[in-house]
Amino acid sequence: MRYVCDAPNGATWFRFETEAEAEAEAALMRHVVDKYFRRYEGAARETYRAPQTAASFEQAIGLKDHIAKAMPLFLTLRAADGEGLATAMLPPGGRNQANFRIVIVGPANADPYENHEAAIEALAQHFNIELPREECFPYA
Repeated sequence: MRYVCDAPNGATWFRFETEAEAEAEAALMRHVVDKYFRRYEGAARETYRAPQTAASFEQAIGLKDHIAKAMPLFLTLRAADGEGLATAMLPPGGRNQANFRIVIVGPANADPYENHEAAIEALAQHFNIELPREECFPYA
């Protein structure tokens, strides 16, 4: 996981970047974020075009960077002791995109805004994006 930003009360936002990290997040948080991670990673992989001049063994150079830029950001909010508090899916690069549904959920798809609204606001400020509950929590 990669550090993203600090949040109030000793919590921290991290980005998970691998399928194994997505699976661990899904198990910890009791939801299916791994399914969405795999779907978006596969779509990003499909859009990659290797340079035409590259030798066959160089075809994958740039793939990892392309995937990181093309797929949504998958984030986890963790307490100081590592407890999972919330999971977020933001548009690629953390920038607003038309028709992209931002999702922020707590453990077992519970409402994370009840206890972690200040941490979600810290994430919003970090990316300079609005993350209102009525648009980001799918079960409101």
